[in-house]
Amino acid sequence: MFTGIIEEIGKVRGVVHGSKSIKLSIQCGKIMEGVKLGDSIAVDGICLTVVNKKSDEFTADVMPETMRKTGLGNLKVGDGVNLERALRLCDRFGGHIVSGHIDGTGVVVDKTQEDNAIWITIETNKDVLKYIVMKGSVALDGTSLTISYIDEKCFKVSLIPLTAGVTTLGSKQVGSNINIECDVLGKYVEKLIFNNSSIENSKEDVLTMDFLRQNGFA
Repeated sequence: MFTGIIEEIGKVRGVVHGSKSIKLSIQCGKIMEGVKLGDSIAVDGICLTVVNKKSDEFTADVMPETMRKTGLGNLKVGDGVNLERALRLCDRFGGHIVSGHIDGTGVVVDKTQEDNAIWITIETNKDVLKYIVMKGSVALDGTSLTISYIDEKCFKVSLIPLTAGVTTLGSKQVGSNINIECDVLGKYVEKLIFNNSSIENSKEDVLTMDFLRQNGFA
């Protein structure tokens, strides 16, 4: 479990390709403090397991399913990545609950400066957008952010100078891919309401005003 507060920008030191997987080596400093084999580290928002480590580097295996669902397959030697160690219960919770399990990817379609802030517009598919809520939370490449605009094709976030400087988001350009993890709360609510296949196939029929009244929501 993570919070979406990035601790360090690491650098890709090695990418070894399998037929459908990669072995990823990341150069970093602060992140290695106290890290043990088997620990979880979020790399651009994706929870990976440390399988080898040095004083300034860790290695993780990226399996085919992770390659299909995220943008890790696009990484090259020298690329920067956002890093966060797993949450400790004694830490302050500065962001929101981030699992490190990506819901999908998006593309930067616009980037605009407004005074001290940077607006980034992300275009993504409807399966991701259905969980995007105005003023709700989203993790972009593992960075906890607040949604400031949404429509049927895209959503926008605004970066303060600190966030732009200590994450890779400030260097993203139009056309860049971004890993997206939606707030887990919405997914659990959906699952609780539509909790079996028969209901799943008739959502419009189930979620009615009568249903809401019967369950104390209206």
